[in-house]
Amino acid sequence: MALPDGFRWGGALAANQVEGAWKEGGRGPAVSDVATYKPHTDPTEYAAHHVVTKAGVEKAAADQDDTYYPKRRGIDFYHRYPEDLALFAEMGFTTLRVSISWTRLFPTGEETEPNEEGVAHYEAMFREMRRLGIEPLVTLSHYDPPLALALKHNGWVERRTIELFERFAAVCFARFGAYVKSWITFNEIDGILRHPFTSGAIIPDTIPQDELEQACYTALHHQFVAGASVTRMLRDMVPDARMGCMLTMLTTYPNTCHPDDVAATQLKERMLYLCTDVQAGGAYPRLALRALERRGITIPFRDGDRELLAEHTADFISFSYYMSMTESVRPDAERTPGNTVLGVKNPFLPSSEWGWQIDPVGLRISLISLYDRYGKPLFIVENGLGMRDELTADGHVHDPYRIDYFRAHFEQLIQAVDEGVDLLGYVSWAPIDLVSASTSQMSKRYGFVYVDQDDMGGGTLRRVRKDSFTWYKKVIASNGADLS
Repeated sequence: MALPDGFRWGGALAANQVEGAWKEGGRGPAVSDVATYKPHTDPTEYAAHHVVTKAGVEKAAADQDDTYYPKRRGIDFYHRYPEDLALFAEMGFTTLRVSISWTRLFPTGEETEPNEEGVAHYEAMFREMRRLGIEPLVTLSHYDPPLALALKHNGWVERRTIELFERFAAVCFARFGAYVKSWITFNEIDGILRHPFTSGAIIPDTIPQDELEQACYTALHHQFVAGASVTRMLRDMVPDARMGCMLTMLTTYPNTCHPDDVAATQLKERMLYLCTDVQAGGAYPRLALRALERRGITIPFRDGDRELLAEHTADFISFSYYMSMTESVRPDAERTPGNTVLGVKNPFLPSSEWGWQIDPVGLRISLISLYDRYGKPLFIVENGLGMRDELTADGHVHDPYRIDYFRAHFEQLIQAVDEGVDLLGYVSWAPIDLVSASTSQMSKRYGFVYVDQDDMGGGTLRRVRKDSFTWYKKVIASNGADLS
């Protein structure tokens, strides 16, 4: 079994988790800048520290210190990207997934002209990537909509945000289109239903509780329309570019073979695929619409929406995959955390310290399910293992557990390709340690490169190659043939 020539290898980053420099270069505040870190003893209880209220957001926005707001610091990628890109080139990356901070270009989201200092920063970064032979894969919106849209307009609930996003995307395509030929509209677009503030700039307590779910689906529809609109725009402005959509692949098995567990899993999967059905298939599926209707949810279609969604579907489907879960109708079923979700624990799988269950075979199942359903090229744009790596006294990081994790997943993706899946590439989350999206921790480390920084921002920010760095370099050089 072998991967095709031209298979793209690399890593994935998000601006809000690496850049830092939150008040430099004319950047405005994003929702990520008010995400707090609070020390806690049980990392599986992180959800309790992410309750979003209007008062809490306003208080955080007024606090200009970054001590408890790690995403304001990141890992200083804003200043250190040449050094980090050189490390990625040393590993042999052909692709790096990055995102563009909306508020570096439009500080409140409402300006009519872009911030030229922000534009110049990304132009310089993309030029350096080109020099190193690393092709950018760029996400337009990755968990950092402008904070001003949340505080003043309730974010994506208002349809006017579509126009603001179109303006942002048009500048990206015009100024970066010569460098970037692969784009993604929204990171894990389905996440707006689980964390509406992070994805959609929706502050939950500003909406009556019985109307919140409707608000989330309204905002999601507006993102669907915006995604189709900027896909059409990209095809006009950069004809040789491709636009992808992105799904949080939350592969779910029935916890038992009891028919009720199977039926519950089927319903969960139907709603999981809703976002890709719309973005890649071009329409809301009838059964999903019926399920929403029975919950009192209506989709706010306007004239032209259906036609726009049908005519401007994604060129490829990208997804994140970290873990699988099971589903059960039993109210006492033991649940465990995953990627911003809780699922019923699978007794046949090991778990990380954060409760995420490790399931390499689930990656192959996910690839085959997605390709069988849509028949479009796939791209794995997030996959990785968060662990508490230790820097030894002699300056090394030994992480055989990470090598074992990736080896097992690569074996499964190679098998899926051998079975006929059209897979464009694989980029790990993340190639370098960064601030965790869910917990705002540095101590939950993902990278092949260690960053000397702790949860409170202490450290030198020195970069150190881990053992997995050398291993991944060998994998890339052999195009996946050597996993030893």
